[in-house]
Amino acid sequence: MDKIEGSVLRSPADVRGFADFDGPLYYVPTGFIDRADDPQTLPLAGGRRGFSALEIIRRRENGGAQSMILPLLALEGWVQNSGRVDEINAVIDRLTGNRRAFANQDMDSSHIMGIVNVTPDSFSDGGDHNTVERAIAHGRALAGQGASILDIGGESTRPGAAAVSIEEEIERVVPVIRALADDGHCVSVDTRHAAVMAAAMEAGAQIVNDVTALEGEEASLEFVSQSDTAPVILMHMQGEPGTMQDNPRYDCVVLDVYDYLLDRIESCERAGISRDRICVDPGIGFGKSLTHNIELLSRLSIFHGLGCPVLLGASRKSFIGKIDPSASPKQRLGGSLAAALNGWRQGMQILRVHDVEQTVQALSIASAIGTV
Repeated sequence: MDKIEGSVLRSPADVRGFADFDGPLYYVPTGFIDRADDPQTLPLAGGRRGFSALEIIRRRENGGAQSMILPLLALEGWVQNSGRVDEINAVIDRLTGNRRAFANQDMDSSHIMGIVNVTPDSFSDGGDHNTVERAIAHGRALAGQGASILDIGGESTRPGAAAVSIEEEIERVVPVIRALADDGHCVSVDTRHAAVMAAAMEAGAQIVNDVTALEGEEASLEFVSQSDTAPVILMHMQGEPGTMQDNPRYDCVVLDVYDYLLDRIESCERAGISRDRICVDPGIGFGKSLTHNIELLSRLSIFHGLGCPVLLGASRKSFIGKIDPSASPKQRLGGSLAAALNGWRQGMQILRVHDVEQTVQALSIASAIGTV
């Protein structure tokens, strides 16, 4: 069992049962509104959205987890009776606190990261931009459509993708990064290899985006640590790209991914990478079944409890095709927009997407509706 089962708390004794639990508790903001200045809400990660309740989750001994939802109006009384005053105060600070700028990007609202795959075999757009000239032109087009970050990758991490040598990956991405950085764009490099990170940063990349959360190579953690200021995106992936979709399993996917990312953040901090240089990504589609992905998408706001900006990368992913089998990757715009709006609603600071223009429009309309 890897799903979270909600509880209907019918009596004070039910609520006390959660308070008396001696294991770790997890806190998920919910009950979102568009105005964080409402007196009955708290601001979500320092942004303009607010939340009015917390879903509190505990693990079950036999796997899976159980949750209750507590309105903020009832939170103080529960905290006083729970013996977790310091814990919940620290959690609230992380859930509500302003995020510092990440690669000089203000994290008070959602940013669009445009995807530029300089590859012949990426799952959605492999081959579309597989020359330096095409990739540069595509990156410039995405920036013109509203992408504030351009993510350049030279190795496909789809299941079963062919291996790429370090030299070839560098040859693919460095000229693209250099041209886009010279234009003044904020550029990230999507790689799991330290040598590629170093070459990309030398060419002007500002962000390291690593699907292995700096675990793929020992030198990766050392490189980012020694770079002093380079921001890094840590993503969760179960297994490795070639086998990650071979029957992935979790005790409770939401809590397991949260614990993994917390462990990676703490490992980075011990290596000298401060938390304000870190962004986290729950890794939709990387070692997850359809059920796992839906569970994560429904509770993305839990990751604000890590005190870092959160990135959502759900664009054109296979979970959309599993829900709508008729949709090929390039026909998944509707599902991609639904996932992006869900992430925006839960306060994701970065949305990594293929379809920048359409996503910008969708967020603009959603935002305008929310201010009425």
